[in-house]
Amino acid sequence: MNYEERLQWLLAEHEALLSRKNEESDFYNGIYVRYQNPVLTAEHTPLIWRYDLDPVSNSYLMERIGVNATMNSGAIKWQEKYLLVVRVEGADRKSFFAIAESPNGIDNFRFRDYPIVIPQTNDPETNIYDMRLTAHEDGWIYGIFCAERRDPAAAPGDLSAATASAGIARTKDLITWERLPDLKAPSQQRNVVLHPEFIDGKYALYTRSQDGFINPGTGGGIGWALVDDICHAEIKLEKVINFRAYHTIKEVKNGEGPHPIRTPQGWLHLAHGVRGCASGLRYVLYLYMTSLEDPSEVIAEPAGYFIAPRGEEYVGDVMNVVFSNGWIADDDGRVFIYYASSDTRMHVATSTLPQLVDYCLNTPRDGFSSAASVASLIRLIDKNLKRK
Repeated sequence: MNYEERLQWLLAEHEALLSRKNEESDFYNGIYVRYQNPVLTAEHTPLIWRYDLDPVSNSYLMERIGVNATMNSGAIKWQEKYLLVVRVEGADRKSFFAIAESPNGIDNFRFRDYPIVIPQTNDPETNIYDMRLTAHEDGWIYGIFCAERRDPAAAPGDLSAATASAGIARTKDLITWERLPDLKAPSQQRNVVLHPEFIDGKYALYTRSQDGFINPGTGGGIGWALVDDICHAEIKLEKVINFRAYHTIKEVKNGEGPHPIRTPQGWLHLAHGVRGCASGLRYVLYLYMTSLEDPSEVIAEPAGYFIAPRGEEYVGDVMNVVFSNGWIADDDGRVFIYYASSDTRMHVATSTLPQLVDYCLNTPRDGFSSAASVASLIRLIDKNLKRK
């Protein structure tokens, strides 16, 4: 093919991918619906990002800027469209944010022409990623994300040591973003989420204290902190509200996903849990609920995982991982749960608020032993056999 033929083929293939209808899969558990295709992959990114389309300067039609992955996306319903603030990772390992929007939340996601420009602080970070979006009652839309920098205390020659802090930006139109100072905290923070409502006149944060960039160390789990001023956010007092536990899905670490959803029965939370296994770290998603009167009080938490890697989701840059930092609750009660698999691609699962609340309130808690698990199983078996 000559240049023009190759270009037309490339454009047609890309359009076919973007416009592909996403069908429900045959997976069933009564809790949520999975879909057959990822909603976003590296191939969904615009051709104008990756190719120089000038035949003079790029006569071979080479890809000039490579995209490695689309993952870990914040989510929001905006002007009747479903928007993902996607973590796009380039072939150079640098991540950036870009908005992809869909008319139905299931397929036909298309990126805007330009990525998001996040202003830097006086201490520029090397990498930014995993933005949690919160439309706060103060009228701003906030994005809290991980700002990664090389550890200034790294030993000579150590080019992997890093520090993590919570970067904060806000917008009124999802186009122009104002950068606020990073969150000040006694420890490193890389999974921070803003609660959508004021609590006692203060901004409330879900946090995860960790001793190092990767290892939480003495960090006990998902934390809760109140700050007076989001424009100069500082954690002075932090308490753990959702604990890590031995021999569970959140043995190694856990972290809040997107901000919780208000329901009549309580705040509905989506989080990730991590445990070690022979093949490395396994990331899964789980749900829990907290009180409307006191969002730091856990009132329900089903045992085990809610979503785990399945099929091709196991395979990617970082194997055996699902991760979510974005969901959308529609006015009709339908919930769109956006999750990444293996740090590579984005998926969606759908459910409803009544289903998710029922799952939380009526699924047994973790009894923290094999004996307790068997006892729960026997109670269910007895109940079902009595119906015969």
